Amino acid sequence: MISRASVQPQRHSIGKVVTQMSNMEQDRWSRVKGRLRSTVGEDVYSSWFARMDLESLQEESVHLSVPTRFLKSWIQAHYAERVLACWQAEMPAVHRIDLTVRSAMRCAVPAKESPAAIDARREHGDGRTTADLRTSATAPVSASHDALGGSPLDPRLTFASFVTGRSNTLAHAAARQVAEGRRGDSVMFNPLYIHAGVGLGKTHLLQAVTWAGNAGTERKVLYLTAEKFMYGFVAALKTQTALAFKEALRGIDVLVIDDLQFLQGKSTQAEFCHTLNALIDAGRQVVIAADRPPSDLESLDDRVRSRLAGGLVVEMGSLGEDLRLGILRSRVEAARTHHATFDVPHAVLDYLAKAITHNGRDLEGAINRLLAHSKLNAQPVTLEMAEREVRDLIRPQEPKRIKIEDIQRVVARQYNVSRSDLLSSRRTANVVRPRQVAMYLAKTLTLRSLPEIGRRFGGRDHTTVLHAVRKIEALVSKDATLSDEVELLKRQLQD
Repeated sequence: MISRASVQPQRHSIGKVVTQMSNMEQDRWSRVKGRLRSTVGEDVYSSWFARMDLESLQEESVHLSVPTRFLKSWIQAHYAERVLACWQAEMPAVHRIDLTVRSAMRCAVPAKESPAAIDARREHGDGRTTADLRTSATAPVSASHDALGGSPLDPRLTFASFVTGRSNTLAHAAARQVAEGRRGDSVMFNPLYIHAGVGLGKTHLLQAVTWAGNAGTERKVLYLTAEKFMYGFVAALKTQTALAFKEALRGIDVLVIDDLQFLQGKSTQAEFCHTLNALIDAGRQVVIAADRPPSDLESLDDRVRSRLAGGLVVEMGSLGEDLRLGILRSRVEAARTHHATFDVPHAVLDYLAKAITHNGRDLEGAINRLLAHSKLNAQPVTLEMAEREVRDLIRPQEPKRIKIEDIQRVVARQYNVSRSDLLSSRRTANVVRPRQVAMYLAKTLTLRSLPEIGRRFGGRDHTTVLHAVRKIEALVSKDATLSDEVELLKRQLQD
């Protein structure tokens, strides 16, 4: 009979062996990370591999983990072979990399579990085995996991770095209100729909909402581009996991969708509409951004446009000179966190704010050029240097973008009728002529198609619009009074 005292030393020796093996594994993992860093470069390594951990190591397989589903998806899609090659350089026998997402169940798993225990845990749904969690580095990622991973976020795009001005104050205030909400709060604006041209700050605001919302632990905030949403849905259909994809999205507290204008496909749009309705009806918040208002998204189904227009639609206008100057100062301050001696004279900033008017990305690009020139050539930033370095960013002013709603409003005011009269089926002379003039202006001053114009004028057929355009063209060439009226309307709309 073996006494307890005789067993105790053996337990200690076993503990020492386990510790030594763990240290050996960690040493190997350190060398593999070094190879990986050399292979992909410091920036790529920091972005995708800095938070990858070694979970276990066997003769022929390695079990690694990452904190998010998106990291897992991206590494499997783009770097699986490189990770495997780095391990094989250290351990030639390794031919499999298992990559999982770390969870609350990261505590040590027993070395061996009986089949009965495994079956019992599966039957009662209280967790999955390590084998259940494993996915080969070359296996497809499930659509629900991929959707929940979200699109990548830029850590620079927060509310703290967002510069406000007259053109974006309302959008900023609405976004802050959404970000500061709590689970269970009544939703004031749903959906919140922000539209603006390229480089005016839509994505910045949406990512700021996501960063701020995820800073706490109360709500699940998911940021997806329209492209990512389409990819997730199509992948779910192919892998027959569409139900899991839908359930994953409907479990989100705040769904943030960027670049909605790129959403294509009838089935994808239908699924987006169902998701939108389900979240709104359940009191969940939806935030959307696009480059045009809902009514101008011609590729979207009428039901989707109607639901989007039912929330708060906010336009972010062009950047005024004061706002452009504020953005430039903000970018210079951000650059100084890494380059303390970088300085841009006020005269240069003033010149850039006046000369670069297109969008905020051009302003950031100008600061980056000045920084690179100053650091690489060891020269101070001067006005002459700025004029030379950013000359291709100075673009001619684009003509004002005219909307059909603006045409309807200006024409209705000119002819003393209401906008609803122009959209109605009334056929009286005092309404027919203004309506035809408005259709003519919509065709000549916008890029909208005849069917789109007809739809925007009370759902009329495109042949009705074509008749109105030809009618006004003929009258303008003969009626001087009408010609003057049309020219006056054009000036009012273009000023």
